[in-house]
Amino acid sequence: MNRAVILARRPQAIPQSEHFALEERPMPVPADGQIWVRNHYLSVEPAMRGWLSDASNYSDPIHVGDVMRAFAVGEVVESRHGDFAPGDRVMGLFGWQEHAAVDPSAILLRVPDTDLPLSLYLGILGLNGVTAYFGLLDICAPRPGETVLVSTAAGSVGSCVGQIAAISGCRTVGLAGGPEKRRQCLDEFGYDAAIDYRGEPDLDAAIARACPDGVDIYFDNIAGPISDAVLRHLRLHARIAVCGTASIASWDPWPQGARPERHLLVKRATMRGFLTFDYADRFDEAVAQLSAWLREGRLHYREDILEGLGEAPGAIARLYSGQNQGKLLIRLPAAKD
Repeated sequence: MNRAVILARRPQAIPQSEHFALEERPMPVPADGQIWVRNHYLSVEPAMRGWLSDASNYSDPIHVGDVMRAFAVGEVVESRHGDFAPGDRVMGLFGWQEHAAVDPSAILLRVPDTDLPLSLYLGILGLNGVTAYFGLLDICAPRPGETVLVSTAAGSVGSCVGQIAAISGCRTVGLAGGPEKRRQCLDEFGYDAAIDYRGEPDLDAAIARACPDGVDIYFDNIAGPISDAVLRHLRLHARIAVCGTASIASWDPWPQGARPERHLLVKRATMRGFLTFDYADRFDEAVAQLSAWLREGRLHYREDILEGLGEAPGAIARLYSGQNQGKLLIRLPAAKD
């Protein structure tokens, strides 16, 4: 039997373990043109919260009774498609389950290497690293000497953004929640400065101290009051990449807050949202460069790995409470590198 995590009831806020159920289902049988994948690692993403909402989103909502949508990396067991063969290692939207029969369109990346851990293709060499790569380099076009400010800077996307910015010759400043994550920014991910936004009585003053000449690039993973504070420190022709909105509790009703228009106008700044899937045809480019930097020791990462499918139902809540210390993953019994 195939063990899977399904949506048992729809959450109204951050999903908790009681919103999911573990089920045993028949082993998948690939139809013509499909691929049977045995999952080794499952990913836990902030985006899952939006996928579970019945409000309008960039993807279709997950329905009650469906297997939880998730990125996973695993090995092809059987292929009924000419482009894949048993033993191929692939990453894609395979769901929170041990086995999946999928169309080729669900596969985002064929894992190209054998010398790097398979789990990395859900983190720094997967969607998180690719998001950082294109969000910073394409959306923000950093130039040497500029100041780059990153929110959720110790997270799996933010930590990679900071390191790519440093490789690009920029001064890097991280915003993170708590003293331990601030320490990680400085000691593990090489930020030039870091701010614990939870411990600062005056965030505006803290940003001014860390960015005395202002902010050229803001990589926004959080939105809300923290990002409102950053807007006041933008320099002329600043660029903002909107990657995530982790601080927004709900989109119904639509959140109210500070308005960016005056900052954007007066400072002739640019704010642009993006999705990693916009760059699907260039994933191989990003993964090749990220892999090279990793082998050269220019990129560092953290992983927080939970053992077994039974850990999945409570994993999203764990992510939003800040308990994770690195990219949050679930390792299945079949896992091997």
